Amino acid sequence: MDLIEILKSIETGNLDADEAARLIDAGYERDLGFAKLDLDRLRRRGLPEVIYGPGKTEEQLSEIVSAMTKAGQDVLITRATEGQFTTLITDYPNTEYRQTARMILVRNSPARELSGFVSVVCAGTSDLPVAEEAAFSAECAGSFVHRINDVGVAGLHRLMKHLPALKKSSAIVVVAGMEGALPSVIAGLLDKPIIAVPTSVGYGTGLNGIAALLAMLN
Repeated sequence: MDLIEILKSIETGNLDADEAARLIDAGYERDLGFAKLDLDRLRRRGLPEVIYGPGKTEEQLSEIVSAMTKAGQDVLITRATEGQFTTLITDYPNTEYRQTARMILVRNSPARELSGFVSVVCAGTSDLPVAEEAAFSAECAGSFVHRINDVGVAGLHRLMKHLPALKKSSAIVVVAGMEGALPSVIAGLLDKPIIAVPTSVGYGTGLNGIAALLAMLN
């Protein structure tokens, strides 16, 4: 029962104030004991709450998915495992697992009509898990995503042929490890919003992604 239906039920006398308050509260939050689900986030932000997979038991994850799907929402789970997917697919056949992105989508509503154009640029193959997480998240949010992989600064000629597509982008996500130089290069070529994402890929003075992070912050 949505808010309009609740108000109409109060108006017709089919619902008292206490029950109406309970139903309204239930539409905003669901308390599972181990988790308090923000069911109002879809209305406020345009996207439902995203669920972080690690550290949750399969039973907890199943309860979370059950509560969100009963509220009519899709469920996006990050850093998910194949075991979690196997558990969910039995009860939710519209469940999709993206292995590289390590994400699960439990589809409970028609796919969004795509709008906008987001490019996700990945410096190296080893950065793909992070790039795919960004790309699939953008797709779930309703954006068309153009993926450009393995175009790091060691061979900038690989990037240049993608400039026409990048110029059409509403926003560009650039994922890089090592020295983290690729976002700065792309920012110098285009007048588009750039979201720079460092990864821990690298060795030596890369310091598990610290060098890439500092390069992107400077």
